[in-house]
Amino acid sequence: MDTNRIQIFDTTLRDGEQVPGCKLDTDQKLVIARQLELLGVDVIEAGFPISSPGDFKSVMAITRAVSEPVVCALSRAVKKDIERAGEALQYAKRPRIHTGIGTSESHIRYKLRTTPEDIIERAKGAVRLAKSFVEDVEFYAEDAGRTDNEFLARVIQAAVDAGATVLNIPDTTGYCLPDEYGAKIAYLRDNVRGIEKCTLSTHCHNDLGLATANSIAGVRNGARQIECTINGIGERAGNTSLEEVVMIMRQHAHLGLDTNINSKLLLETSHLVSESMGMVVQPNKAIVGDNAFAHSSGIHQDGVIKRRDTYEIIDPAEVGVDESRIVLTARSGRAALAYRFKNLGHNVTKVQLDDLYQEFLRVADQKKEVEDKDLETLISAMVA
Repeated sequence: MDTNRIQIFDTTLRDGEQVPGCKLDTDQKLVIARQLELLGVDVIEAGFPISSPGDFKSVMAITRAVSEPVVCALSRAVKKDIERAGEALQYAKRPRIHTGIGTSESHIRYKLRTTPEDIIERAKGAVRLAKSFVEDVEFYAEDAGRTDNEFLARVIQAAVDAGATVLNIPDTTGYCLPDEYGAKIAYLRDNVRGIEKCTLSTHCHNDLGLATANSIAGVRNGARQIECTINGIGERAGNTSLEEVVMIMRQHAHLGLDTNINSKLLLETSHLVSESMGMVVQPNKAIVGDNAFAHSSGIHQDGVIKRRDTYEIIDPAEVGVDESRIVLTARSGRAALAYRFKNLGHNVTKVQLDDLYQEFLRVADQKKEVEDKDLETLISAMVA
């Protein structure tokens, strides 16, 4: 694998679907899975087969529907989970079982009610059992973000020795700061024997709004897979946003990192997931929000009209957006008004523009946004 290539592991259909009210049926999942394949994701986490007959059916259907991405099924470090995942993946061209267990003191003491030594043994056993079904086994250390690094390295060492091919280091609760998370990845890279034969993976949640930053910190410190979702959907405050990490790496070329994602399909994919799940994308969402390439301030509008990159670091076409939007509000200036009139086929003089601008402000103070029909009314009144 290219050491500068970051694998994109999409968990929209597993972690993303855990959002209350976002349940998908099998047909909807198949449509999204095929779109993810077109988008260029490397791994599709298709579901959690033991969780329900419907999820088992969906995972199996997805294995038949796509051919390029790895199809991954989640399990706990429990025998029946792993067996069910293996069964669901039996027709996959490139199957992966994703198994693991909690490693933080909180999880060990209060959730699992066991000992650190038992966690290590269960981790080994889960990976070994998963390897009897598939060659590609990903191990996750749940709540790794709050796990002591020395103990985490012992657990990861056990997973490596048992044959894991991918090592997922989740910031399950979204607790870490970017420098802390990056240092955790670096510590494992430097302290686990044989880790260079495996792919280190990030899986960051957004409870403190740091999921994207932590994922980037992870790949800058040696991780080569990012686990993420379309629109950043997921448990609680969501997961790392696929579109954000992809475009960060593309815009910061000096990092020397990139993905196989066809970024021109990002907006289309965002809309598909939003509509399928009934989960509205906030207008100010980076990359795919309605306002991501919209400008309403007169100062910004003047700059963008003269040269787009004065206020836009991404060409909208790169992510599938037709063009930037100049939104007319009471904060807009004459340059934006003249620009919109010109787009409507009216080349107004400077004197006319001065008069029209005063009338425009009167309308703008009454409305959130001045529309084309309002401008036509203004120009008609002047001609009359």
